[in-house]
Amino acid sequence: MEMANWKVVLCTALGCAGSLIARAFGGWDAGLMTLIAFMAVDYITGMLVAGVFRVSDKTASGGLESRAGWKGLCRKGMTLCIVLIAHRLDIALGTSVVRDAVIIAYICNEAISITENAGLMGVPVPERLAAAIDALQGKGK
Repeated sequence: MEMANWKVVLCTALGCAGSLIARAFGGWDAGLMTLIAFMAVDYITGMLVAGVFRVSDKTASGGLESRAGWKGLCRKGMTLCIVLIAHRLDIALGTSVVRDAVIIAYICNEAISITENAGLMGVPVPERLAAAIDALQGKGK
């Protein structure tokens, strides 16, 4: 087979796999795209906090540690598994509410984490926002 044909086969296979994965999560809609974008920004800012600023609360040294990074990726993977489960529950119930609620809750959680990372980097965080995050974390624990 020529190289051009392999490229077509590979792109077709990847497109089909992506389509099946998106369908399993209830479709590639604005909610899922937003959640994945927030997850990526949170992971990147977390790496910056540890790698550049060395003030991470995830490690004893405050710096980068591969185990902490893997734990973060595992948590993000579990978040996506819960979205998948919520979509399946919606199918069983004949609704579209559970998946959307789960996605919104996780987007809020990622936004809080991004804000915390920004604060650790020295970005000024408005006092009211910091107080709201503290209150939410207190209720979660």
